Amino acid sequence: PSNPLSDHQTSSIDITVCYLLPPDTSSIDITPKGKRPPVLVDGVTLNGPTLDIREAESFLREAMPIVMEEAVWKATDVKEKVCEWRSPEQLKDLLDLELREGGEAHPQILQRCRDAIRYSVKTGHPLFFNQLYAGMDPYSLVGRFITEAINPSLYTYEVAPVFLLTEEAVLKKMIEIIGWQDGGDGIFSPGGSVSNMYAVNVARYHHCPDVKVLGLSALPRLVMFTSQECHYSVSKAAAFLGIGTNNVYVIPSDKRYAGYCWLLLVTGALPFMVNATAGTTVLGAFDPLEEIADICERHNLWMHVDACWGGGALMSKKHRYLLQGIHRANSVAWNPHKMLMAGLQCCAFMVRDKTNLLQRCHSAQASYLFQQDKFYDVSYDTGDKSIQCSRKPDAFKFWLMWKAIGTKGLEERVDRALAMARYLAEEIKKRDGFRLVMEPEYTNVCFWYIPPSLRDTADGPEFWRKVHAVAPVVKERMMKEGSMMVGYQPHGDKANFFRQIIISPQVSREDMDFLLDQIHSLGMDL
Repeated sequence: PSNPLSDHQTSSIDITVCYLLPPDTSSIDITPKGKRPPVLVDGVTLNGPTLDIREAESFLREAMPIVMEEAVWKATDVKEKVCEWRSPEQLKDLLDLELREGGEAHPQILQRCRDAIRYSVKTGHPLFFNQLYAGMDPYSLVGRFITEAINPSLYTYEVAPVFLLTEEAVLKKMIEIIGWQDGGDGIFSPGGSVSNMYAVNVARYHHCPDVKVLGLSALPRLVMFTSQECHYSVSKAAAFLGIGTNNVYVIPSDKRYAGYCWLLLVTGALPFMVNATAGTTVLGAFDPLEEIADICERHNLWMHVDACWGGGALMSKKHRYLLQGIHRANSVAWNPHKMLMAGLQCCAFMVRDKTNLLQRCHSAQASYLFQQDKFYDVSYDTGDKSIQCSRKPDAFKFWLMWKAIGTKGLEERVDRALAMARYLAEEIKKRDGFRLVMEPEYTNVCFWYIPPSLRDTADGPEFWRKVHAVAPVVKERMMKEGSMMVGYQPHGDKANFFRQIIISPQVSREDMDFLLDQIHSLGMDL
């Protein structure tokens, strides 16, 4: 055939059409009707797919029962271990992590799948209390199966129509629950830390829109305020965006660890933002949002509420008072993958603004994605509001779960989690050797375990030095036993204490009793 590259003589691609003939049969027409002869481009055969779809289907049919049995059923069974602990060196040997030239057979790969599940921490287990996420919701899990199988990216309606519409629906409902009666705007981000960074960037752009074009050299010294108990992502955002961590003014907290913000007079600087926290990471405390809103309105400061953890309380008529005043915020970060169990990751950043601020702040108008002469309404191409290009459809799993259990079901989850936290706190007060750090405001129950050897020791530096060493040893023992997972940490001048997080509706009163019994069993000899 004629050279298909005849119009492009400068190309170096070598294309060869090969007629594979048996010996002495050159006169035979070997091109079957409807088929084309093999084509080689740079030595690579291009005819037909290289993926054997039947082999792929066979592997999936074998792999999915392993996932369901090991990562779903066993991993959520209270009688199973939370983790099968191995040291890093042991695990390296067990997993055979080396990547080689050739691939492995399917039986070996299936064993890799079993091993990966076996030696992973089972965060859906009823006795996993280590982080601000836990449990397994079946509807959210199926939502993740669907999005992982379809593998869309949320820049434009043409490539992700279902998922852009479900994101829009979820954001609209969350904005309504926050209390922004006139609506707002939003985007799902890859984490609460990124949502807080969005807030800093949008607040800065709102005050100094020239920064997008002219950069930092055109700006005065900008300063922002946050409470002492804020998430560390606030200072990271200041560093990343060029504001500088020295320009983040930390407001001391009261004895309840809820921050009180006031305006600091900073000579030669421009205050532009206050970050308030609704549900602090360690103690689960809530900043006084109404008071902060008064200050922000008086001084024309952008008010952002980091409700990544505490935002779930908005679903509860009984507990939404914890976020009283959130409707006055300019922006809110809220992670449904935490208290509401939507599955990692599911993080919304929302603004009260209705002037397309997100789009104006972040838009780059990439012409290969966001063409304005498409055949449909391009207002649904929301990707230019994001700092990302590729973006996962994180809202879909939350939408599917919400559709399945309804707003009432989400409310019941929140109410039960807070009731369970109250039960645990009361049990701690009753038991010898257990002491609350503070009355829980949310579902963070923080407490010390005092072994029998220290119970008659008077409080003092030596007493607290010894108590400080208890939690790490108990944590090591529970991890190696695999019985449960509970976090611990120091805080300010306070010795190490346990931070018990309650989220999952799988958790029962019996699990709370077991938790305290187990800590005593693991630490009574210290």
